[in-house]
Amino acid sequence: MLNGIFPPLTTPFEQGEVAGHRLRQNVRQLNTTGLAGYVVLGSNGEAVSLSREEKLRVIETVKEEIPPDRLLIAGTGQESTAATIALTREAAHRGADMALVITPSFFASAMTPRALLEHYTAVAEASPIPILLYNVPKFTGVNIPPETVAQLAQHPHIVGIKSSSENLGYLGEIIHRVDEKFAVLVGTASVLFPGLCLGASGGIVALANIAPRECVEIFRLTRAGKWEAARRLQLQLIPVNRAVTAQFGVSGLKAAMDMRGYFGGAPRPPLLPLDEAHRKTLEDILRSAGLLEATPHNPLGR
Repeated sequence: MLNGIFPPLTTPFEQGEVAGHRLRQNVRQLNTTGLAGYVVLGSNGEAVSLSREEKLRVIETVKEEIPPDRLLIAGTGQESTAATIALTREAAHRGADMALVITPSFFASAMTPRALLEHYTAVAEASPIPILLYNVPKFTGVNIPPETVAQLAQHPHIVGIKSSSENLGYLGEIIHRVDEKFAVLVGTASVLFPGLCLGASGGIVALANIAPRECVEIFRLTRAGKWEAARRLQLQLIPVNRAVTAQFGVSGLKAAMDMRGYFGGAPRPPLLPLDEAHRKTLEDILRSAGLLEATPHNPLGR
């Protein structure tokens, strides 16, 4: 079963273009931290701002840098079923092991349970690689009902779901309804520990871009039954996770990566980089959580 911690990698840019060498540097550093694999072309990867050609280059670049025992999951969801199938097939050809498929959202009100069932079933039937559902109602306005997830989980090519919500009731209901072989992955580090306690098999969490060892340690401690140690570490990281997700978003996550010795850089417009005041706030949050002492500031020489 799919388990462990996966960072949804950011996409580095320089002079507005995808910086493949920076992406390679980040992955090489992350390879030493115990992660189970990587997700590319997700929300934090600014997939909506990338061309098709850029997306495929990102997949190829990361695939070239990761060890053979790590999984590469690529976001391939598009607004139409046909476009999703086409990108999923191409992602598989470029090296992706699994596809993370977000719900179509432009016609959000039309994404009924039946529409979602037919969409995901068609994608799964046509895909050469396993499919992960991606439920992120914060961005899409579409929520896959637990009953629909349970129906889709019966398809042999649909192997899991990333639930990007702090709603533990929703997460628990899915876990209750599906077979244990179906991977339920926490999508936000603020509820990583409680999600694992409910039976989640791991997490695809933005925080793992800047605190990979800490996220892996929460997973390890929970699996070992060391609840109190896992709980304390979870509480320590909640303010940091809030800062690099809800508070400052992708811009904050990239700024935090710079502070932690990875390459974050600026997001692609129309997103704006953090201003100096917000960078100072973010730096204070990281320092309070003990995340600035362990890693030298900016070893990449930026």
